[in-house]
Amino acid sequence: MTPLRIGNASGFYGDRFGAMREMLTGGELDVLTGDYLAELTMLILGRDRLKDPGAGYARTFLRQLEDCLGLAQERGVRIVTNAGGLNPAGLADAVRELAGRLCIGVRVAHVEGDDLTAAHPGSLAAHAYLGGFGIAECLRAGADIVVTGRVTDAALVTGPAAAHFGWRPEDYDRLAGAVVAGHVLECGTQATGGNYAFFSEATAAGRDLRHPGFPLAELHEDGSCVITKHPGTGGLVDVGTVTAQLLYETGGARYAGPDVTARLDTVRLGQDGPDRVRIEGVRGESPPPSLKVGRNRLGGFRNEVVFVLTGLDIEAKAALVREQMADALAKSPPSGVTWELARTDRPDADTEETAGALLRLVVRDRDQETVGRALTGAAVELALASYPGFHVLAPPGKGAPYGVFEDVYVPQGDVPHVAVLHDGRRIPVPPAQDTLVLQDPPEPPPPEPYPAGGPTRRAPLGLLAGARSGDKGGNANVGVWVRSDEAWRWLAHTLTVETFRRLLPETAELPVTRHLLPNLRALNFTVEGILGQGVAAQHRFDPQAKALGEWLRSRHLDIPEALL
Repeated sequence: MTPLRIGNASGFYGDRFGAMREMLTGGELDVLTGDYLAELTMLILGRDRLKDPGAGYARTFLRQLEDCLGLAQERGVRIVTNAGGLNPAGLADAVRELAGRLCIGVRVAHVEGDDLTAAHPGSLAAHAYLGGFGIAECLRAGADIVVTGRVTDAALVTGPAAAHFGWRPEDYDRLAGAVVAGHVLECGTQATGGNYAFFSEATAAGRDLRHPGFPLAELHEDGSCVITKHPGTGGLVDVGTVTAQLLYETGGARYAGPDVTARLDTVRLGQDGPDRVRIEGVRGESPPPSLKVGRNRLGGFRNEVVFVLTGLDIEAKAALVREQMADALAKSPPSGVTWELARTDRPDADTEETAGALLRLVVRDRDQETVGRALTGAAVELALASYPGFHVLAPPGKGAPYGVFEDVYVPQGDVPHVAVLHDGRRIPVPPAQDTLVLQDPPEPPPPEPYPAGGPTRRAPLGLLAGARSGDKGGNANVGVWVRSDEAWRWLAHTLTVETFRRLLPETAELPVTRHLLPNLRALNFTVEGILGQGVAAQHRFDPQAKALGEWLRSRHLDIPEALL
């Protein structure tokens, strides 16, 4: 059977607008997917829906489709997207209206049942992560476009694959292979050289990373696939770019979803030619009996003032302004007060900006007035009465609302997963019948230690190892990998949890779990609580931990010279 060619044209709400046209015109495709949802996006759409009950979906998708619907129909490419967000039925209707206006005959279906907001009082949006079989029902019935709400990112691939190959719910190995393919595709150009740790090596080798092409998977009936991109597009696809994306926002060896639990410790990668990486050997297990539900709620209000401290006596200047602000903070104490001093200054700097450090005050409270203009105004009142060179980055403002993300779990049978076909028929999608409570598998044995006693050099870890990091609620994930067996022997024994905590002092008091993935020559670390209540709460200056891995790579260790 010929492989199913599934491409991706969006990794987030706000991704490259022209990607849909690029993917439809750049080469052969059977299915084009678009991932528009993230934890923060659901909060944004929830706030949109407060203003307009008919909103709640990604409007960008409609604008892209206006330009590309005729192309997709001409080329026989089906489109599957989660752009429906909080209102998949509304987006499906909007697509039908658009198609009618363009005089293009198109069959539009949607998937619903994920919205559990009514069952979670106090939530702005509470949505279960559905699997791919609702999508599969829509495609089997002949839909050209399938719109979903909250499904797992990989479901955008497992659904089309199950429909095309006739997979059944118990085909766990095949489904697991599609989950891995979907996970590689879901973040768009992160699989084709975007955000890549070794980007400088790629550019030095002549690869153009300025405009990476979006990825596609050639998926086979047995669940194996080849990750590639359209000919002539920028970026690169190699074992490193695919490894990086495989580690992104995952944890241990078991990667659980509603349809199947994929065993990441069974994944085998191999270069299959220029810009082609083969993924095979993926094993699957029964899914867990529960579904994840992402709950977004308004947590309160936050405000901030950033004081610029320039030149000499930075620490003393910071201490002075903190003492001066103490009275204002004591009058109506916010529930949360955070001070952070970022030493961005340099000695004997040749520009004023590089002579400056930033002192950031962040306040939070349930009451908007407590963190409002009275507080930030007190900071501005110090303008002529504080440290020399006083100024702030922005004028005082009122407190702004912030969100909180939480995840909870409900039995699969409690979620009414429904495929709404293009002809209006409603097909219930049964929950998984064979389930398995999720547990970490036994830790695999580490490789033999790297020989001791040779010369070492104090150098950044990133000269040897790549990394990619991201967020899951309040936790951060940091995946670290190397590209040779010898380097793996050194990394597995050197980068322990204790060493990780020492290199990243922010994690020193937090729970940190390390997972070994020998097939990928990789370690995956989960840091619990470093992001507070999630990205929308903006707990730290890098609220999604996007650069946590790069900070780790910049830290110095004694590395064997033979590996450098």
